[in-house]
Amino acid sequence: MVSFSSYKIILSAVSLSLVSLFSSAQEVTPEQETFPQCIDRLQQRALAAGVSEVTTNNVLAKIELMPKLLEYDRNQPEFVQTFTGYFSKRVTNWRIDKGREKFAEHRAFLAKLTQEYGVPAHYLLAFWGLETNFGNYKGNTPTLRALTTLACDQRRSRYFSSELVQALILLERENLQPEQMIGSWAGAMGHTQFMPTAYLKYARDGDGDGKIDLWNSEKDALASAANFLKNLGWKAGFRWGREVQLPESFDYQLAGKSHPQTLSFWNEQQVTQVSGKGLGDSDLKSALLIPAGYTGSAFLVYANFDVILRWNNSEYYGIAVGHLADRIAGQGNLSKPLPDLPKYTILEMQAFQEKLNELGFEVGVADGILGPATRKGVRDFQISVGLIADGYPSKNTVDAAMSKSLKANTVDGNS
Repeated sequence: MVSFSSYKIILSAVSLSLVSLFSSAQEVTPEQETFPQCIDRLQQRALAAGVSEVTTNNVLAKIELMPKLLEYDRNQPEFVQTFTGYFSKRVTNWRIDKGREKFAEHRAFLAKLTQEYGVPAHYLLAFWGLETNFGNYKGNTPTLRALTTLACDQRRSRYFSSELVQALILLERENLQPEQMIGSWAGAMGHTQFMPTAYLKYARDGDGDGKIDLWNSEKDALASAANFLKNLGWKAGFRWGREVQLPESFDYQLAGKSHPQTLSFWNEQQVTQVSGKGLGDSDLKSALLIPAGYTGSAFLVYANFDVILRWNNSEYYGIAVGHLADRIAGQGNLSKPLPDLPKYTILEMQAFQEKLNELGFEVGVADGILGPATRKGVRDFQISVGLIADGYPSKNTVDAAMSKSLKANTVDGNS
């Protein structure tokens, strides 16, 4: 016989199961929730991470939505970014001169950072120059509002929810006021544009005043950048890469980040320094990049180039940082002028990618981005039609692909 108390236990268990089932059915996903529901979710998450109730109630609960940020987040550029367009706007005489000026201003401090972290001064200055023009423009968007708005948007809710919580922890740790936290529309802050997670983990007190202020202290920003790069894997004593000269008979199929070779190998391929001097006999691995096609400059990039990409995963950015650093250190300009490259719209590039896929030269999703997969597909197509296989979509290459029928390609492939 089952006792009365046992019945009570069973009934309680059933009730709890029904409540749990009902709660699951009523659970609101990020794409369904209203802004007030999102704020409530973020408050609970912040509290669980150790943020105080005072901050969640007096700061987070009062944040207002910034709908315009969602337009920025979804704004797709009209044209494909070319290396010439990107590089010419970033490696400028003003940045070179300003970088040298800042080097002179912080010479002793930068030498100390290089000794402690292994990152040479000119690289720290190049990052600083590219991120905020040496602090001249650090953004004008309220960080907490930006992160909250993006956290309440379904597209990248998980990432920005996490960054928002870290920003609130940072607010309390550094005893900041919300209005002090100003940055980019995506939440990056200070001279070096650190996201909150990077700020909390890698930022350092460079000026010794007992606090870390990446908005107002240049020394804090430089020390933080050095610590960040060291933790990303920077190899002391090695450079980022270098511009090189290629022989006329060069096999462009060897190019690309996915084909690293030793310097000895490149030396055997008659790749030389810009001066014409050989690369020597070395097991140091490097990859060859040709960002503007065979008419533009070629670059050998080393392990530290990959570290730069961990800061910003763009080969154009990596080359710009490396070359700007070289120029600040006193080296010369590129040996070749930046070529005048065709200007494609995103839709035109997507149509080209779709055509390559149709012809059997797989480039993946037609997204209008000139990534490694697209460059490989372009290179393979160029080989098939007897063009220089540099992986760059020149006008001749695009015209040849768009005028080629699938039937003609099949015949060519079987001949």
